[in-house]
Amino acid sequence: MTLNTMKTVRLWTTALVLSSVTALSLATAAMAADEYNVTNSLTLTGQPLGMHGFDPVSMFHGGKPALGNAEFTSEHEGVDYYFATASAQSEFDADPAAHLPQFGGFCAFGVFVGKKLDGDVRYADIVDGKLYLFVNAAIFEKYLEDKAAVIDGAHAKWSSIVSTPVGEL
Repeated sequence: MTLNTMKTVRLWTTALVLSSVTALSLATAAMAADEYNVTNSLTLTGQPLGMHGFDPVSMFHGGKPALGNAEFTSEHEGVDYYFATASAQSEFDADPAAHLPQFGGFCAFGVFVGKKLDGDVRYADIVDGKLYLFVNAAIFEKYLEDKAAVIDGAHAKWSSIVSTPVGEL
């Protein structure tokens, strides 16, 4: 093999490896975007951001939802979450499922009607230790009329739409 041929092979090998890594990275983000309500941009780790940067643990400690800090970042199933404090991050890391919103952070009422609508931390409810988010005040008020029916219906619907891209619903 000539020196020129070896350089060409090395160049193509590098290009193939880089394109494979890029494709896998984009595939992870695309899968996360289908199953989780994430921002359109990526964090410094290359993952999409969940809960619009709000600290999910803060939702369980009463008071106003706390905006997280990128200094305290944890990844779960291809999505990054920011936390307001190191102790909140540690609490999440010990049991992520206990702190994450249901339905990937999409609006519970939206899931109930077969849609993936944005979940907003300002319109949230915790029922039986589970966090549910809603798209706006009007939908939250509608949910309050029959919480059990909405929650049960959303859980029944979720498995059929969890992997469906938002634009296809």
